[in-house]
Amino acid sequence: MSHRQPSPSPRRRSVLRGSLAVPAALAVPALAGAAPSLALSGRPKAGWGVQSGDVGAHSGLVWVRSDRPARMIVETSATESFRNPRRWHGPLLGPDTDFTGTTRLRGLPAGEQIHYRVRLADPDDPRRTGEPVLGTFRTTPKGRKEGVRFLWSGDIAGQGWGINPDRGGYRIFEEMRLRDPDFFLCSGDNIYADGPILPSVTLPDGSVWRNVTTEEKSKVAESLAEFRGAFRYNLLDENLKRFNAQVPSIVQWDDHEVRNNWYPGQILDDPRYTEKDVNVLAGRSLRAFSEYFPISTLSPGDEDGRVYRVLRHGPLLDVFVLDMRSYRNANSPGRQPDDVTGILGARQLAWLKRELSRSRAVWKVIASDMPLGLVVADGRENFEAVAQGDPGAPLGRELQIAELLRHIKHRRITGTLWLTADVHYTSAQHYGPSRAAFKDFAPFWEFVSGPLAAGGFPATKLDGTFGPEQKFIKAPSRANTSPAETPQYFGEVDIDGGSGELTVRLRQEGGGVLFTQVLQPGRVGQ
Repeated sequence: MSHRQPSPSPRRRSVLRGSLAVPAALAVPALAGAAPSLALSGRPKAGWGVQSGDVGAHSGLVWVRSDRPARMIVETSATESFRNPRRWHGPLLGPDTDFTGTTRLRGLPAGEQIHYRVRLADPDDPRRTGEPVLGTFRTTPKGRKEGVRFLWSGDIAGQGWGINPDRGGYRIFEEMRLRDPDFFLCSGDNIYADGPILPSVTLPDGSVWRNVTTEEKSKVAESLAEFRGAFRYNLLDENLKRFNAQVPSIVQWDDHEVRNNWYPGQILDDPRYTEKDVNVLAGRSLRAFSEYFPISTLSPGDEDGRVYRVLRHGPLLDVFVLDMRSYRNANSPGRQPDDVTGILGARQLAWLKRELSRSRAVWKVIASDMPLGLVVADGRENFEAVAQGDPGAPLGRELQIAELLRHIKHRRITGTLWLTADVHYTSAQHYGPSRAAFKDFAPFWEFVSGPLAAGGFPATKLDGTFGPEQKFIKAPSRANTSPAETPQYFGEVDIDGGSGELTVRLRQEGGGVLFTQVLQPGRVGQ
């Protein structure tokens, strides 16, 4: 394959060497508290690192957080020496955005390594700046010869398994960084707002799992400050900060950004919550989500912003990021014969059909925050995802998926595949009309990976409506196994620039490849 070797180049390593050092152990630093003080002495500091996101051929977003009011300044260069840098004046960071900010970089050269550094300046004295924080990313090439490599996974700090200093923290992020991907797709559950992090957990063998803890993560998130603290928690991990400084992200969200299995209009009966209206909680979480990730269609306080979007990565790849959480109907037994709202909402479904039809990319990745044919229950009678266990004709939320799959077939849209996380194990499913109750679609693949830093769970059943056949699965035999007991998982996609061939590898922590599937370009179904 024409793609570069997986280890990062010396230039990329050296640009990051001075900004993020590997610690011997992790602990809560002083900057981990809630909002920064408005009366700190010294110069502004960016102790939460930098991130880039939604990078295109000529643009990208850069994110930072300050420990006090500051002006964000970004400098970019073609080299790590920063000779003749280009300067970008970003926003004033203050308490209205929890001292976070994002700067959009425009007019960048396509297909190039961009080195950037972020400085924070005292708003009253621009000459007083803090130490620069360094990062890098590659812009999308206009041609296809270099190929594309990206990773995907999800589910971070779930089920009470947080940053464990005894294990070196979220060490899987260091393993992923060394794969040197063009970008990382996080398929949701970036945080577990409904999952407190306790100082320690006793494992089945009697050993003790220790967590780094913060005040905001000591309870379920309800207030805006608590949601912000939940997003900030993961940035205490040096592996993740180092990963963020090197690998741009495409981020989507799912239920645990708010609460397990939530849907719009839900009223909670959970005694842990004083705020019972999920719409209120979701609004607070979305605001914090927009503050803590660089997302092109979201800005803090933007009521018209949305998570779903398409990111174009040159002629080889378009990534269609879905939001299966914000527009769905209530979880139910899922047997209704008509369902306009479904799991996407009518407007998002129309958008997805339109954008898939317009796409000229060789491959069209549908980044789904939930699986299609895996039965995910919500209690004894209701269902959380698309499938509801009835292998017959489409009902409930399956109707929207059937409409979409029919559209893909009849418009002869080639090169579609589905990537997801959510279920806390890894698997590969091939969907074929010859095995299905609903037959008006072209065959396709769905690949599942995750978690990155959360509990492992047993496999769920398959629903036969769309004819899934499980080609590979690895899952624990009991619920909520700790990351110390079962591996964590991520997926890797390589697209060869010459042939257009796409290779999916399901990987586990420690470097092992569990399953490989090669797909050929230019086909409606495989």
